[in-house]
Parts: sequence; structure tokens; C-alpha cells
Amino acid sequence: MIELIALEKAFGSKEVLRGVDLSVPEGSSTVIIGGSGTGKSVLLKSILGLVTPDKGIITVAGKDATAGDRDAFLAQFGMLFQGAALFDSLSVWQNVAFRLLRGSLKRPKEEARAIAIEKLQRVGMGPDVADLFPAELSGGMQKRVGLARAIAADPKIIFFDEPTTGLDPIMAGVINDLIREIVTEMGATAMTITHDMSSVRAIADRVAMLHAGKIRWEGPVGEIDTADDPYLCQFITGSAEGPIETLR
Repeated sequence: MIELIALEKAFGSKEVLRGVDLSVPEGSSTVIIGGSGTGKSVLLKSILGLVTPDKGIITVAGKDATAGDRDAFLAQFGMLFQGAALFDSLSVWQNVAFRLLRGSLKRPKEEARAIAIEKLQRVGMGPDVADLFPAELSGGMQKRVGLARAIAADPKIIFFDEPTTGLDPIMAGVINDLIREIVTEMGATAMTITHDMSSVRAIADRVAMLHAGKIRWEGPVGEIDTADDPYLCQFITGSAEGPIETLR
């Protein structure tokens, strides 16, 4: 579904992506792991066209991601942002139905509201929250609203940016379970960036480790504990000793 070939991106003298090659199979859940500042977010932004790579090829469903109708291209995607990124001035249902109230996906207001309430129920929230505002919700509830928004237009591809950041372990587990259920149910292709290994084990089919601007290791999630790559081993064990430099 997504193919990255020799992707490069630098900001001034800072080389962030240094030749990334990655294939994301259709209908699978691929998780990108790596330390802070390794380029995980830049990778997602490059696919979406929010960042323009310096070199390389990006294809989505076999088509050049940089060519064609941008609205039609972006309509394939849903995204759960880190911190949920809800609009404070909009009610919960308006947040969920944001894409359904404007642009090429625009629906009548009542239809958009009905879809929003349906998606809220899918993430375990009742219609009573539809007219509340984000400030009236807990962090875990805001994350669920963000997830409902990500799936509101039934996208083919869903990106998850640090989906459990800031959540307690129990709520993080709830969000992980919801992500896994929804991705499987929708048959969507999922791409997640995280450094939370519990999320990796809960939602991944495949794992790719990004370090120093390149994919260091890629494979099925069931092989991460037996892989012999020293970078991957250090990351998943959280060891201070290894090839990944740490501040001491």
C-alpha cells in the first residue's frame, strides 16, 4: 500500500532521513520505532506531503504520492495525532465530523452528526458526550475522540502518532485494543510511530526500527525478541549500554 524508496530529507545541515526504504503491505499494521529525533514524524509528514523530501520515491496504492489531486489523495488517510489535537472551540461531534463538514467529503450536517455519534460509540463513548467540548473530557476520552475522528470517513490508511503518550497504563491498553480492533475490522492499512513497546506488541504485525535516518531492522513483530541487531536489542530492552548513544 505504501512504498518508500531511498527517501532523503535534511533541514539545513541536519540530515534526518538518509535513504529510507520501507514497504507497508496492504491491510497490515506496521509500527515504526526509534528514539526521539530519529525522523519518525518526518517520515509520516513526507508521505502526507506536509514535508517535501529532498530525494526518493513515495508511492501509495501504486501511485506517485506527489502527483495528482491532493484532496483525493488525502481522502485515503485518517490520522490520530499525538495529544489528540482536538479543536477547543468545536464540540466533540464537530471534531469527529470535521472532514465530513467540509471539502470533497462534505455531508449534510445531520448526516455528519449521525456518523460522528456512530464512530463515538465505536470507540466506547455514548451520544451524551457529542455536545461536550474537549476541555470537559479527560485525556483518555480526548484520545478516543481523536480516534473516532481518524476513522470517521472510513479511510483506507490510518496513521497513529504516539497513540498512548500521556496515558496511564490501563487507558493505554484500552487505546491499543481499540486500535487493533478497528484496524482489523476496517481492513485498513495502519502505520504507527511510537517508542512504547507495549503498544508495539499490542498493535503491530510488522515492526521497522528507524535510527540515524535509516531503517536498521524490519520484520514480523514476533521476531523482535530474537533478532540479533544490536540497535534493536538495545532499544527494546531499554539498556544504556549499546551502539545507540545516550546522554550520561
